[in-house]
Amino acid sequence: MQQVEPQGNNSLPNTLDAEVGSRIKELFKQHNLTTYEASVKLGYGKSSKLYKTLSGEVKPSFETLFDIFACFPNVSADWLMLGRGPMEVGGSAPVVKATAPHQSSSLQVLTVTVDKDGEETTVLVPVHAQAGYSLQHNEAVYLRDLRHYKIPGFEHGSYRAFEVAGDSMIPIFNHHDVVVTSLVDDRRLLEPGEVYVVVTSESVMLKRIRQQITSPDMEVLLYSDNPHRKPYPLEARDIQQLWRVRGCVSSFIPSAPDVTTERLWEVIELLGHDKSEVKRFMMEDAPSDAPH
Repeated sequence: MQQVEPQGNNSLPNTLDAEVGSRIKELFKQHNLTTYEASVKLGYGKSSKLYKTLSGEVKPSFETLFDIFACFPNVSADWLMLGRGPMEVGGSAPVVKATAPHQSSSLQVLTVTVDKDGEETTVLVPVHAQAGYSLQHNEAVYLRDLRHYKIPGFEHGSYRAFEVAGDSMIPIFNHHDVVVTSLVDDRRLLEPGEVYVVVTSESVMLKRIRQQITSPDMEVLLYSDNPHRKPYPLEARDIQQLWRVRGCVSSFIPSAPDVTTERLWEVIELLGHDKSEVKRFMMEDAPSDAPH
């Protein structure tokens, strides 16, 4: 009896290598992705791993196939592996993909969600879910259970949305506003003075950071815009995720300027001050180029 060497479990038989590689290339073309863009989307960066697979130089590994099925949830396994049936099948459940942070960062990797077309979606973390988010922010099942949106102006890139709780950041952000954020995967990219969502193992906080984070051993002061709130000290090593606020969705509509001014004068008169005297005092202290 002729002895046949067993095939390894981590690759396809040689006869299928070129065919599978060709179909993978066709899949990327269907999603308008260049080989480089697909490589980045799969988390390979500039690695030549995917290029060699598509050219038939190396066998499609189990890991590569797994990454493709995770990133393109609707691709048919029968089509990709055997060339049978349509390229994609139904289904729109979001899937997750982990991307590694910069080497100089000690923050955890990011898990993102994509829709049926392979496009990233924005996960909304409401107030009631934020306690769970502190512990499960990178778990696929947890993220799938949250709502996913396409927010105008934030269609391209990895974003996450958080509902604001409390009054610590008024008047800029109000209770129940939703801030849209992008991940800071390298602490050197933190811009002092900006507002960030700070995730620890115990809480999710919206705060302003006024200093660079240069060491995991340093203490970071988290500031509120509400002057009645004191800065909150936190060790840098306790920060698990850091998200910079890029935009806000709010149902709060400010009053018209003239209405606000009238209300202010009403309060001044209720306090027993003469309106004309207050105006004269303001004009005396105003700079020479101030508008009248």
